[in-house]
Amino acid sequence: MLHLLHDLSVSQPTRRSHWVEVEVATLEQLLPFWDRRELQRISKNLADKGVLQIDSAPLLSSDCLRFSFGNARKSESRTPPLPTRPGSAGLIAEHWHPDEDLLQLLALNHGISRDFALEQLEDFIFYWRERGEVSHAWGNRFRQHVLRAWRLQQQQSAEIQRAPAAPQGSWYPSVDALQILERSGVSREFIDDAVPEFVLYWRERGDSDNTWNSKFIAHIRRQWARYENALEHEMEPRPIPTNWQPNEDVYDILRMANIDIAFACELLPEFILFWRDAGSPQRSWNTKFLQHVKYQWATRHHLGGTARAGLGNTAGAAANAPATVFERLTDRSWAAGLVDGV
Repeated sequence: MLHLLHDLSVSQPTRRSHWVEVEVATLEQLLPFWDRRELQRISKNLADKGVLQIDSAPLLSSDCLRFSFGNARKSESRTPPLPTRPGSAGLIAEHWHPDEDLLQLLALNHGISRDFALEQLEDFIFYWRERGEVSHAWGNRFRQHVLRAWRLQQQQSAEIQRAPAAPQGSWYPSVDALQILERSGVSREFIDDAVPEFVLYWRERGDSDNTWNSKFIAHIRRQWARYENALEHEMEPRPIPTNWQPNEDVYDILRMANIDIAFACELLPEFILFWRDAGSPQRSWNTKFLQHVKYQWATRHHLGGTARAGLGNTAGAAANAPATVFERLTDRSWAAGLVDGV
């Protein structure tokens, strides 16, 4: 009823006061789902709430409803009548502004604040001036524009609330995600080793998303490609040189794993000293250093297992170093205990 009465007030451009008169028969025609008794009850309820001012007899004993929005009697005694609206359609004015009655309607009937409605005004005027269309009811079009913007905001807010939070320690990729990665040639052990660092990164960022499995697949594919390219295929194992430095591919892999490069650099002198003293030759020191850094990073952030000396753990496996590329890829002795705790 409130919307209808507002539209009726807009459609009477020649009235000379705040008061609007409408025949009860017209209300019954436009609101056929309510009888006269219901029309009387609802109009009285709006008047009791202060939304309407009624200056006519009850509808059960009158053929006309004379009404105004807000405190019409007081405003008429203080201010001159509102300027009349032109009867013909026209372009929207550059500085067009909605009536206060319309802003009150949006607040009372839809819970839309005045500030939110006015925030839509600039886009509304720009849109209709660009289109160059004419209208005799810009207020009604503005109401529809604000309602659409409000519903869109409510929908977006609901989607954000429904979006899963950052993955927790118990998160694990779905069966479909695992099958996709394994069909791409990624070993299951490599996937398991990457879960803790993935969970840690997104948990610290605190982002919400509903595509964690897709993000994990893209993350693993990038790491796997660089990991394979970083493998060195030398014919004979060799001791670590005194001035050994990991190549840039190792740092690229660490960056994709969201591991601090400065943290890796701090581990390098101890790593070289340990293996210089151990004297154990290896086919790929890049791979060995990469495994050592990932293990130490996971241990520092408590991603599973109890803290152990990563170098010692690696040294223990040196005597039985894997002999093939596949064995090196699937060698998980350095990461024992990391995945089970996730």
